[in-house]
Amino acid sequence: MVVAIGFEGSANKLGIGIVRDGEVLANPRVTYITPPGEGFQPRFTAVHHRSRILNLLKEALDISGLEPKDIDVICYTKGPGMGAPLVSVAVVARCLSLLWNKPIIGVNHCIGHIEMGRLVTGSNNPTVLYVSGGNTQVIAYSEKRYRIFGETIDIAVGNCLDRFARLLKLSNDPSPGYNIEQMAKKGKKFVHLPYVVKGMDVSFSGIISYIEPKIEKWLESGEYTKEDLCFSVQETMFAMLVETTERAMAHTGSDEVLIVGGVGCNLRLQEMMRIMAEERNAKLHATDDRYCIDNGAMIAYAGALMYKSGQTTDFDDTFCTQRFRTDDVLVTWRD
Repeated sequence: MVVAIGFEGSANKLGIGIVRDGEVLANPRVTYITPPGEGFQPRFTAVHHRSRILNLLKEALDISGLEPKDIDVICYTKGPGMGAPLVSVAVVARCLSLLWNKPIIGVNHCIGHIEMGRLVTGSNNPTVLYVSGGNTQVIAYSEKRYRIFGETIDIAVGNCLDRFARLLKLSNDPSPGYNIEQMAKKGKKFVHLPYVVKGMDVSFSGIISYIEPKIEKWLESGEYTKEDLCFSVQETMFAMLVETTERAMAHTGSDEVLIVGGVGCNLRLQEMMRIMAEERNAKLHATDDRYCIDNGAMIAYAGALMYKSGQTTDFDDTFCTQRFRTDDVLVTWRD
């Protein structure tokens, strides 16, 4: 039995999770929310994390009913992510490793999402669509690596949604993507936007470039409403993602698809992916915001898998890296 505590703070979510052999004992999380029209900057996000992390640690221990002596391994997000927030959380994990005399493991953020998704949904060997604020990848496992079949060549899908929300001055509470999703349900007119799929890769930056100079005119003239634009942006981007995911499934012969990452909470994306999967006699696996959105439990669980397979991180190597590729990780815990 392994009890792992995980620290996640790669972007504007700060989470601490405690997991015991696949059972989530605690998973509290707080979010740094900025005013409408503004994104979150690394420096201020790190300040937020530093100001909240000790209280969140106490909350996680209280919820789990455990004490430091009950913890077997400390896990933290090594990357990818925003530099300052990553480091602010890693410092706490390193300090606790020394104070509690526990081994420490640096976890790849993307691997955390995948393994938590597999645990929660019970999926075995799915083709994975990983969609978040900082990452967009189509992934499948092969020979001890999570192989990236396709990815964004510029900005991530979540980043595109965030930028679009800023153009519309939408609230960041609870998240820009969620507010876009709700407005899209009321959209009636479809706006043709750049649809860029290059082989297995996708590009989203052209959508923002196309909308930005026209948006004021569209809204003032009444040609399109904010709801129409939200609907059109979602449909266009999600169609691109479903297309590339289906191509990866065809290549691997997969009959399962798993959506992970914060954008994976979107019910319209899940619906479009489910239709595609059913047409292929395949099954969709998806989770809700407890585990789609960045959280500490996913880092704890992935770290526990690494620990049980014999991995730990030397203290001198407990740094962070903003560009930590999914396929850089040797997957020692899978056949």
